[in-house]
Amino acid sequence: MRITIFSRGPYLYSTMRLVEAGKTRGHFTEVIDHGLCSPSLHGEQTALLYGGEPLDLPHVAIPRIGANITNRGAAIIRQLDVLNIPHTMNAQGLLLARDKMSCLQVLAGNGVPVPRTVLCFTLMEVRQAGSGMNTWPVVIKLLESTHGVGVALARTPYQLERIAEGFLRIQDRVILQEFVEESDGRDIRALVVGGKVVAAMERKAGEGEFRANMHRGATARAVTLSPEDEALAIKAAKVVGVEIAGVDLLPSDRGPLLMEVNASPGLEGIERATEVDIAGAIIEFAVSKVQKSSI
Repeated sequence: MRITIFSRGPYLYSTMRLVEAGKTRGHFTEVIDHGLCSPSLHGEQTALLYGGEPLDLPHVAIPRIGANITNRGAAIIRQLDVLNIPHTMNAQGLLLARDKMSCLQVLAGNGVPVPRTVLCFTLMEVRQAGSGMNTWPVVIKLLESTHGVGVALARTPYQLERIAEGFLRIQDRVILQEFVEESDGRDIRALVVGGKVVAAMERKAGEGEFRANMHRGATARAVTLSPEDEALAIKAAKVVGVEIAGVDLLPSDRGPLLMEVNASPGLEGIERATEVDIAGAIIEFAVSKVQKSSI
């Protein structure tokens, strides 16, 4: 079977593992840079162009869309739909997952518990929201961020205003969230593939850091989710519409809170922490898409 992995980084761990897992299972597996792809609509010549030429179409595609190229990625996924190519990513799910506030709104509207969150467009709204939290510190985030970049902790109203001022120069809005002190710098990352949790790890922030991101020096260990937490992770991925998702849960005194649904989760940290062949699970899920479409 021909499997195309859309990725900007052919030498990234996640991409290389997917190629390896595909080849191990006897599939022709290639990497295509979606930053060089363009949808083309022209009757029977409708195609996905790669470097200006029609791409040889795969049996199935695995899009791993970079955070800085989301809109192009969504357009490419829609083109795969036009061309009737099975794939593992929903365009609307990708766009929703990349907008942190919209994602949390949809999750909360479907009964998923989330941290107290306020969307702010001006410094005045930031001041009011910070005051309304009734406790410090306060977390402030850009709506589109990754690896903990664009996420800061404000310990005083002055810090909050200074950080917000800088963030609002980058984007036209920011979100403020409660700081859940009892989490003690820990969160849970559940890797959902096709409606199943295939692996889970607990991440612990490094010394002096509150962000439990592996890129920020966090440590990780494998964990087994409770049935309730597993059901919550699966529900969150389904609500957002992402079939391969990194779902982040934050421990709190009132139960786990849904922090984020990542549409292109990295595999390195969680594969090494859990020793689970997640890349293989993704390849097998992609192949099952072709088998279902042929029935």
